[in-house]
Amino acid sequence: MEKIKNNGKIFVFGAVGYFLLETLWRGHSHWSMAAAGGISLLCLIKIFKKLKNAPLYFKAIVGGTVITAVEFVFGIVFNLLLGMSVWDYSTVPGNILGQICPLFSVLWCGLSFIVAFFEKLISSGKIFLPKKALP
Repeated sequence: MEKIKNNGKIFVFGAVGYFLLETLWRGHSHWSMAAAGGISLLCLIKIFKKLKNAPLYFKAIVGGTVITAVEFVFGIVFNLLLGMSVWDYSTVPGNILGQICPLFSVLWCGLSFIVAFFEKLISSGKIFLPKKALP
């Protein structure tokens, strides 16, 4: 039960964190991006635990690839199949179907570098507010 609770915290942290990050970057976000952020962070934490002895730069590249894959799947579903127009990279060089592009893949690697650096804090739950701090 504790593992499920901790996974829930990681998902919420990723969902809220990404939603806020995108809102600061673009001025708005979409609920689907919160879901993508939560799923991405959960995946990264699990992968980084398995790669615990890998160099930080390698984790960053793997993480950027994972986030790009999540973004591609979400883009296919929400943008192309459901026509929600959450984002469009079609004007960015190297894009694939307007859903992913090299520029943002590099940015995801940078974000993954930060996540990999703080992985132990995130996975242990220490980065979240302690229970006693909540009213």
